[in-house]
Amino acid sequence: MTNFRKVTPLESTDKPPKGIYILPNLFTTASLLAAFYAIIQSTVGNFENAAIAVIIAAVLDSLDGRVARMTNTVSDFGKEYDSLVDLVAFGLAPALILFEWGLKDLGKIGWLTAFIYVATTALRLARFNTQENSSKRYFHGLPCPAAAVLLAASIWVADSYQLSGGPYTTSGLATMFLLSLAMVSSLPYRSFKDLDLKHRVPFMAVLVLVLVFVLISFDPPRVLFLAFSSYAVSGIVTWALKRRTGEKVFAPSNDESESYDSESGSTRDKMSN
Repeated sequence: MTNFRKVTPLESTDKPPKGIYILPNLFTTASLLAAFYAIIQSTVGNFENAAIAVIIAAVLDSLDGRVARMTNTVSDFGKEYDSLVDLVAFGLAPALILFEWGLKDLGKIGWLTAFIYVATTALRLARFNTQENSSKRYFHGLPCPAAAVLLAASIWVADSYQLSGGPYTTSGLATMFLLSLAMVSSLPYRSFKDLDLKHRVPFMAVLVLVLVFVLISFDPPRVLFLAFSSYAVSGIVTWALKRRTGEKVFAPSNDESESYDSESGSTRDKMSN
């Protein structure tokens, strides 16, 4: 007679999955490498290379979540890893670059402002990962990748046109402080996650996209600076317009089945939380 052994509650027939997904984490690691390279370049005075590296890190960060969704490799490990890399790439790296560029000449107020930027980036990421996003169209506060790209573009413009010292350093200090406040604010910023990129678009849309790339190629630092400056200001404009009309930006919606666990776009199903 065959003996059957009773499985105790402490024993589990379903073993937890081992290992991690390679493809999305490669993009995240590449973003970390670009951020580290940016820090190294800033310490030796190559601020243009440092700024470009931060922008590349932002591009890579926008891809890892999308790659994870496309390949069905979304994981809790990837989410946590992405958040840690975001703090380095979009908090520590821009702060150190701006500090090396000119804030160190301002003494204590310079490094304290840089620290405030790093701290608010950490708070922004922590709030984003723990807060239920009630709107698919808007972010609560300025996303830290956008703030980092704006600072990087500012340094790129300053280095390209040899702008340094005096009022430029003060402007950099004020910009960093204002971006710190914007990240932890409740200003609504478009996430652009509601754009449908999977279906056909008019021919003119492709032509506009080509013209955008041509425009950027004329003067990349200035165009990026103007574009992300406009995005940073758009939160205040949107808040004022919504307040005037009485429309609630972050009102809960019953038709949303996904929440975003990364500012770069990775998603997770609410039923799995």
